[in-house]
Amino acid sequence: MNDRNFFAELKRRNVYKVAVAYGVVGWLIIQVTATIVPALHLSDAVTTTVVVLTMLGFPVALAIAWAFEMTPEGLKRTENVSPDQHLPQWSRQKFGAFVIGISVIAAGLLAYQLLKPKFADIPVVEARTPKAIPQKSIAVLPFENLSDDKSAAYFADGIQDEILTKLASVADLKVISRTSTAKYKSKPEDLKIVSRQLGVAHVLEGAVQKAGEKVRVNVQLIDARADSHLWAKTYDRELKDLFAVESEVAQEIADSLQAKLSPAEANTLATAPTKDPAAYDLFLKGEYEERLAESSLKPESFDQAAAWYQQAIERDPNFALAIARLVQSRMQRHWFVDYLTEAELADVRKMAERAIAIAPHFAQGHVALGTYFYFGYRQYDQALAEFQRAIELQPNNLDALAFKGYVHRRQGRWAESFTELKKCLEQDPRNPTLPANIASSYLLLRMWKEANQVGRRSIALDPHDVVGMRSVLLSRLNSTGDITEAGQALATFPPDSRIVQNSVAGGLSSVMGERSYFFVVARDYAAALKVWDNAGTSPVDQRRSLSACAAIHFLAGDLVAAQTDAEKAKSLLDDRLRERPDDILALTQLSWIHIALKRNEDALKNARRAAQLFPPEKDSIVGTFTLTGLAEVEARIGETADAVSILRELLSIPAGQTVSSSRLKIDPVWDPIRNDPRFQKLLTEKELIGPGE
Repeated sequence: MNDRNFFAELKRRNVYKVAVAYGVVGWLIIQVTATIVPALHLSDAVTTTVVVLTMLGFPVALAIAWAFEMTPEGLKRTENVSPDQHLPQWSRQKFGAFVIGISVIAAGLLAYQLLKPKFADIPVVEARTPKAIPQKSIAVLPFENLSDDKSAAYFADGIQDEILTKLASVADLKVISRTSTAKYKSKPEDLKIVSRQLGVAHVLEGAVQKAGEKVRVNVQLIDARADSHLWAKTYDRELKDLFAVESEVAQEIADSLQAKLSPAEANTLATAPTKDPAAYDLFLKGEYEERLAESSLKPESFDQAAAWYQQAIERDPNFALAIARLVQSRMQRHWFVDYLTEAELADVRKMAERAIAIAPHFAQGHVALGTYFYFGYRQYDQALAEFQRAIELQPNNLDALAFKGYVHRRQGRWAESFTELKKCLEQDPRNPTLPANIASSYLLLRMWKEANQVGRRSIALDPHDVVGMRSVLLSRLNSTGDITEAGQALATFPPDSRIVQNSVAGGLSSVMGERSYFFVVARDYAAALKVWDNAGTSPVDQRRSLSACAAIHFLAGDLVAAQTDAEKAKSLLDDRLRERPDDILALTQLSWIHIALKRNEDALKNARRAAQLFPPEKDSIVGTFTLTGLAEVEARIGETADAVSILRELLSIPAGQTVSSSRLKIDPVWDPIRNDPRFQKLLTEKELIGPGE
């Protein structure tokens, strides 16, 4: 067959058109795959497989077009069809229309990928993100307490923590946070699993035995990937020489991992936090109690930790680390439990500045002062400056880096926040607080699937993590308004948790907690009230439970019970606001107390004050809650136009924790304005998904 006859035969058999059609359809398949795989959070391997199979199918399609022919009698092999037999041909018009149609669809998908709202600057945290394990990486596992006095567990914990803190000063090392290592035994059965889960090449195991003024410390450095020992040492010392042991161990590890040390880092490894062993022992007791406090958020634990720190400082007034940690303990209590007075905050600031004056190159002092600016007054620029200085002094200080991420989120600087928190997660992979807060950010941005995914990761690490539970529950409820689906998620959470996040206030959900509010949205008011059975007797607990029950009774239409609870709560809240006039939660609670008491003007006054104190421009999280709270009050007292205006604004900004189109359709708080045409029109308008401009 000559060349002319060959090409004529290709044309006769429609091979050219099969090639063009296959190319266009193949392109369409690839574009569809590239669009739906990320949306469904499928593996990138799916896209790769589709592309490879499409490419491999091209020569197969051409071979079939050459070998087989479609005749009026059906499909026949080419060898059974005479060369002069007429074969059905695709008309130019139909074939052109086919190619153009497929091309338009494929081009549309391509344009969608190029022009859709990009979250490229918003890192998506996967449930598991395996990466190459760096050689210079280590996790210091919990030290075993071998002392006869089992209550000395705090002492073993403290030595582990100090070694870890020293290593965190070395920029050339990846050091896993104590929060993640605390999840493991002192001597895990399978170190290879630990290596994979923490992303480290090495682990340090240790044991401590304390007897009187003597202490024995056993440590061994292990290559966790191969489960092989590199070295082991035993230190028998007087308690007064304990600091030298910690420094020697840290230096030995740095040398073994061939970490490069700057002069400042070498000095940090060799420096003891105090020269007084008794002060150090008191400090370690404070650290142990502080960890319990931050886990349970019990005020008595915070107070006990503060007492231990204070005793350590009394023994050594220049104990900068103890001073800094006392500041952080006080500010944690202020943020998560109950506000300090202005006088108490002033004392805390003096302590933080004193710690820095004693040890200006000590990172934890700057973390403490930054925490004061952040938690005390939301002075974000000042807080960021202190956290950045702490990172400069101690490159692996994850507290400072995480705080930067949280502050940037409050400022609406989403990309920076996600990047910083994701970096923290790489060095603290078993810390439930990090994925919980990342999920909370996704929730604000109405990135529902991401919020659910990362929130579930958080509660897998800690089933009691309140922020993680909120994120999972609200990602279901606010995305679709499906009560059944959200209820199924709620049923998997610990039943004793009211899911109250003390650091967020401003809306009705913050008055009663997310568990109770879910039942309100489901219009099961009896279940909502039951959540507040057996509330505590402290002033904080009483304010919360009475305000929550008053609001629930009011929404349920039981005005007598609502007024009874409201009368009891009012005096408590009036006292609180005389003491702290800027307490957002108290202002919000009092708004609903006034609604229950039919004092609408007072309710509106309090809601407006909360919104003025913290607008979204000042705090991108709390600002959306205070605006929501104002709209809720306005809806209840007949200020429909103002309520709808605020809701329209909230739908146009990252406010997914409190407002979504699906949630507006079912939430009973909006019942008074539900049939208003302005509210109904609002439900059809587009809501912002993602970080916006």
